Amino acid sequence: MKKIREWISIQIVKAPGRMVLLVILLANVAFVCVSALIVSRLAPPSLDNGFLSCVYYVLTMTLSGYMEIVVEDIGETGFALVLFAMFNVIVGMIVFTGAVIGYMTDFISGFIESADSGSRGLRISGHIVILNWNTRAAEIINDLLYVNKKEKIVVLAENDRNDVRGAIDERLSVTLEAENNAVSEAASHMSLLARRRYIRKHRIKNKLTIIVREGNTCSAKQLSDIAIMQAASTIILSDVGNEVFVDSHTIKTLIQVAQLTAAEDSADNQQIVVEVEDEQTLALVEKIIRHKVRSGKCNIVPVSVNRILGYIFSQFSIMPELNQVYSTLFSYKDADLFSLADGEAPLSEEEFISEYLNEHTRAIPLTVMPSDGGLNCYYITDSEQDIHSIASMPPNNNFHVSLNPDFEIPERPVIILGSSSKSAAMMEGLAAYNEERKKHNGREALAVTIVGGGEEHYKQYGWVKKVIAAEIHEQDVICEAIDEFIGIHGSGCCILILSDDTACAEDIDENALTYLILAQDILADRLEKDPGFDPGGIDMIVEILDPQNHDIANHYSTKNVVISNRYVSKMIMQISKNKALFDFYRDILTYDDPGAELSGSKELYIKRADAFFSEIPGPCTAAELIRAVYHAAPNGNKSVLLGYFNPGGEMIFFSGDQSDIRVALTPQDKLILFSDH
Repeated sequence: MKKIREWISIQIVKAPGRMVLLVILLANVAFVCVSALIVSRLAPPSLDNGFLSCVYYVLTMTLSGYMEIVVEDIGETGFALVLFAMFNVIVGMIVFTGAVIGYMTDFISGFIESADSGSRGLRISGHIVILNWNTRAAEIINDLLYVNKKEKIVVLAENDRNDVRGAIDERLSVTLEAENNAVSEAASHMSLLARRRYIRKHRIKNKLTIIVREGNTCSAKQLSDIAIMQAASTIILSDVGNEVFVDSHTIKTLIQVAQLTAAEDSADNQQIVVEVEDEQTLALVEKIIRHKVRSGKCNIVPVSVNRILGYIFSQFSIMPELNQVYSTLFSYKDADLFSLADGEAPLSEEEFISEYLNEHTRAIPLTVMPSDGGLNCYYITDSEQDIHSIASMPPNNNFHVSLNPDFEIPERPVIILGSSSKSAAMMEGLAAYNEERKKHNGREALAVTIVGGGEEHYKQYGWVKKVIAAEIHEQDVICEAIDEFIGIHGSGCCILILSDDTACAEDIDENALTYLILAQDILADRLEKDPGFDPGGIDMIVEILDPQNHDIANHYSTKNVVISNRYVSKMIMQISKNKALFDFYRDILTYDDPGAELSGSKELYIKRADAFFSEIPGPCTAAELIRAVYHAAPNGNKSVLLGYFNPGGEMIFFSGDQSDIRVALTPQDKLILFSDH
């Protein structure tokens, strides 16, 4: 008896639900048996057909409350049995029906709560896992809309799951509404039938299946519950604005993920992309890669957020048009960047591009890069299928152009307003550009003024002409510096405004918008005093962290409002699907090292047509112009033409069939070139 009591006590604590169910079952069995025994005692001989028959009567009355068959069989005798039948129905409905319904209701509620809270394991594979949540996360998911095919995404974060779900739904709904309205607008001039076909073909549908779990990303149990071992890729997000020495949460999460995905029974060739905000965390991540990466199982790619953004902004300050170019290339929308492994004998870059241009007109070849003992070939095109499409008509190589052998990019004056965590990397990018230009013409390529900085590391660069350590409330000092800079350099200079990424949530972008208002006010004053002054000749680039502030910045007629977090988000999503793209991005975002003797990498450049060509080419197709430019370029600086900007600022990208794109360049057009310098 003592052992029975101990067993019951343990089971009540260990599995209370199971014990409740057992008690309900035993109580109902006892109730039916006792009731059947009483019915058999009270029933007249005409009714009593045995114990099992009485059990049938009891169950019928208990489950349905139906006593008519019993009353008919009893007749006017057996009044006590009628009373007991009524009692049986009432008690049976409470003991049996009520208890079972109550238990099932509680079980279903518990099941829903369990599934909702994320304690139930998922049976899923080939999905994308996002661990942790930050201001870039919704953008990562949002870019998958443009893939326009079914994708499964599982988010595991410590944030409230309703908040995360709300942020995702809001971002996706805004994109769907904007894109599909644009499609409807583009089709508005078509006939009814043509409009329906166009909208059906181009409208975006939400084909994403998104599961949000609230939990601990460092827990092996919870990671296993979201089937991380069978995921196609995993994205580990960092703690934005983390000011501690090392982002320990990211490190612990990466160790757990690497351990699970490297297991023997995990899926092969999983991509693990990890965001890194600081150099100390990056150093630890690289050590983890050295010890945990297992060939054929998991590939870990660290994305240094501030370094990438710093390099991007260094290029934007020199060539603002790259904002539109990168927005296209880093997204699944419009023209995309693709890479394909080439297992054949290694080709030189020139052989690869020349041979490809001879037979294809639906993709633009860019370069080849070594990877895992072979080569990766990189292209820009609308779809991967277009890479293999053979031209129906061989491209015409008889069209020729003449390039300017003395072409030089002029000195670029830049004033940087504000500072952020990416400032150091941005200065490194500018320094590399300056050194690369000096190798070709022996002169400084930059003249930079810093306002709102004051950091000592600015002073190590000879092309930094002035550093003004002004706080945002010192508006007189700031305005005087901006006005003086514009007065010295005039048209052709750049105003770069950085947003403080260390500001608290309620103050995000406040400094950047203040700088923007002050700068635009100065331009307006100069135009009022001098009607011949051209504000459009001054490039203004404004960084915004919160997408909700994008429209506010646009109200000041700024052509280049950069939501920096979106660039990182788009890159992360593309890298998670294709690791080879990471090498290409890293190459085009960095200019040659200052100590390099020869040009070691290609980048994207924006060059004026009247300066690049000795003579503006006549009307032609994009296919003819791409090939003529490539063959006319010298061997030391082969250039691939990707498109151009017309004087109105519209970008014409050579995507689709190049033979169908008609081109008539003007001297003011700006070419988009992929070249060494």
